[in-house]
Amino acid sequence: MAWVFAAMLMVVSLFYYPAPQAHANWCADVDVVVARGTGEPGWLGDVVGNQLYGMLQDRLPVSMSAYPVAYPADYSFNIGAGSANLVGHLAAQAAACPDQRFVLVGYSQGAAVVHAALGTGAVSWYPGRVQLPGELGDRVAAILLFGDAMQAAGQSVPGWYAGRTGSWCTGGDPICGAGVNAAAHVSYGGSFVAAANFAADRI
Repeated sequence: MAWVFAAMLMVVSLFYYPAPQAHANWCADVDVVVARGTGEPGWLGDVVGNQLYGMLQDRLPVSMSAYPVAYPADYSFNIGAGSANLVGHLAAQAAACPDQRFVLVGYSQGAAVVHAALGTGAVSWYPGRVQLPGELGDRVAAILLFGDAMQAAGQSVPGWYAGRTGSWCTGGDPICGAGVNAAAHVSYGGSFVAAANFAADRI
């Protein structure tokens, strides 16, 4: 719960646009970019990312690649570093793969990283934040958020992303809702089919 309050205490700092560094060895139709939750283990994240990516591969009739946002995902809540890495990766992919589109996924603290990259008000002043420029934002096909504290705070993505954004909060989750069941925050398996279908409808 501590990061919920930390996420509310933030300052606008659009610093620099990260120089692209090539990440792609091949150009999939869709690149799934995942920001994991606090302390979440696994390549894309064992609670959400890994399972969701498998579901997306089953549902989307396109070639896919995936990228884990490189940031601490710990109690330093370095949301700015996460947003910089996310934007830098998209810039690199866009340069290497002109026709590639993106699905952004954020779970728990990772949802705040996605919000910071998109320019959501509550995290728009976070130190070190880097925001997606319009030409990259246009290539984001879908945004999938899970256990998102901004939802509990009544915050949502900027309006031009609203139709591309789906957000899931498990009943009882105290991070994204008014629940008191901590176990609910790691129980998102029941949301993956709906999330994958949401993304498929927008690809």
